[in-house]
Amino acid sequence: MSKWTLGIIGGSGLYEIDGLEDRREEKLETPWGAPSDALVRGRIGEVDLVFLPRHGKGHRLTPTEVPYRANIAALKAAGVTDILSISACGSLKEEYVPGHFVAADQFIDRTFARDKTFFGTGMVAHVSMAHPVCPRLSELAAEAVEASGATLHRGGTYLAMEGPQFSSLAESKLYRQWGCDVIGMTAMPEAKLAREAELPYAILCMVTDYDCWREETEAVSVTNVLEIMGQNSAIARKAVVKLAERLSGTERTPDPNGTDTCLDYALITSSEARDPDFVEKLQVIAGRAL
Repeated sequence: MSKWTLGIIGGSGLYEIDGLEDRREEKLETPWGAPSDALVRGRIGEVDLVFLPRHGKGHRLTPTEVPYRANIAALKAAGVTDILSISACGSLKEEYVPGHFVAADQFIDRTFARDKTFFGTGMVAHVSMAHPVCPRLSELAAEAVEASGATLHRGGTYLAMEGPQFSSLAESKLYRQWGCDVIGMTAMPEAKLAREAELPYAILCMVTDYDCWREETEAVSVTNVLEIMGQNSAIARKAVVKLAERLSGTERTPDPNGTDTCLDYALITSSEARDPDFVEKLQVIAGRAL
């Protein structure tokens, strides 16, 4: 039976997982450097979990400084089969109230100062990002949030901005015109890199504020974000436990979108033109296809 090993990337406010048995820390180095912090390994029931705080313990790293490539590579090297990202976000819709959760399934990437691919000169690949979220993992995570007592919205577009500053009023209104649902600073290039590493990815967005488009309310600030974040994080920790309990004893099935084997159709550099040193560097994330 194919077994789940669930990677959890914890965003702002989520720095630990409750209920981990056989808890231990593991420090890893990758060809792209060290991840944000030590990996925390353990299990809940029969499901192995690997937790990584995206910003490092104590929230040391800005969204731009997060070592996204090292984080995904470390989770892949640790044997993770699927990734659930948990991320604080702002709402761009009236009905997405602070305290709600959104299981986003699309992204618009407006980041510009980050390394966004494992591939490059000497080994080129083009993965599809048409459907960036694994629907079966997203639905399981959504059900776990609802079982934890929160309001959950299925589907939605996440606008990834560079940060660390929050949006201007003009930007916030523009993103609403684009039809975006939530705004955050960390899902990209995280989701792109997970796809390149053939790791099915889902995201739970914890709504902390209304960004600044809703002028009848106070513009977003760290103070009001932190208050809602504390409530959301408690629910997120419960949801992770419920998700693991739900997966325990079940057989892992592949991502219906084909993420598990997506590199079969993405590697474009001919074998004779591949850089051997670069190919060796890529073994940790693309060894199956290479």
